[in-house]
Amino acid sequence: MKVLGIESSCDETGVALVEAGGDASTPPRLLAEALHTQAAMHADYGGVVPELASRDHIRRVLPLLERVLADAGAAPADIGLVAYTRGPGLAGALLVGAGVAVALAAALGRPALGVHHLEGHLLSPFLASPTPAFPFVALLVSGGHTQLMHVAGVGRYELLGETIDDAAGEAFDKSAKLLGLGYPGGPALARLAERGDAAAFKLPRPLLHSGDLDFSFAGLKTAVLTQHRKLGAAPDAQALADLAAATQEAIVDVLVAKSLRALEATGASTLVVAGGVGANRRLRQRLDAAVARRGAAVHYPPLALCTDNGAMIALAAALRLQHGLAVPQTDGAFDVRPRWPLAELSITTP
Repeated sequence: MKVLGIESSCDETGVALVEAGGDASTPPRLLAEALHTQAAMHADYGGVVPELASRDHIRRVLPLLERVLADAGAAPADIGLVAYTRGPGLAGALLVGAGVAVALAAALGRPALGVHHLEGHLLSPFLASPTPAFPFVALLVSGGHTQLMHVAGVGRYELLGETIDDAAGEAFDKSAKLLGLGYPGGPALARLAERGDAAAFKLPRPLLHSGDLDFSFAGLKTAVLTQHRKLGAAPDAQALADLAAATQEAIVDVLVAKSLRALEATGASTLVVAGGVGANRRLRQRLDAAVARRGAAVHYPPLALCTDNGAMIALAAALRLQHGLAVPQTDGAFDVRPRWPLAELSITTP
């Protein structure tokens, strides 16, 4: 079955087509995907403007759909299921994707299925090769979310720890804004950090030795602000690069340490990293080395699929179908859930 996925939870419009096997022994295969990012549009505002995001999704989704079908050599009639991001995300943006998906499904006489955005990220490494094997520990670092999960199977998720304030992605973006790096800040800070000396500034590692698997990055942001003020109104370019490197290293230190602690606590031998921060080069370097020393394995989605995308939505829908966990809609009704805890999808008791 060919599953179409539509992602519109925030500032990326993603559409993709995935071929789902008949049972769980055949992993879904990505046929084509297309993505439009709104980063340039929101840059002037220093962040996402929800109304502008929603309007841009309306403009982009159908041309992206046409491109995906053309790239896959498929026709609309070949689509067997239309999946869309039901939540969490911006309400207006979610409604665009959901409305288009359900309308398209009705026009084709096909069912539709709402998918949890974070489950899409969580399962996205199954689009890479080799694919991870259950059970595994997942480090989910996407936008405003930083969580560690124990994943026993599709739909079997146990929350091990999460951020109690700012997430890792927010720490990157907010620190970048303090350094005057613009929007989106995370990638800009990572690029600047490549020219810096992480040892030049001493920054805190919040909750590093807390004994649990929770995260906190709000204090780090405050420390970055304090150090930046000490540099004065016209800071030296090298000093800015050093502060960027120190900031990145502090975030990475915490993510690596907590991930290793989660592997130890669960006895798992596989770590999966998903979400936009999972594309960070320094994080990948540190995790690769640390996990290898434990004799374990680490899996990431393809770099192009770390940020929000339609492929992960189509994949999550296909995997849920294969494992008998999805009841597609056929009545044309739908809703969206801007706030939707991933734990509600679990069929296990933490």
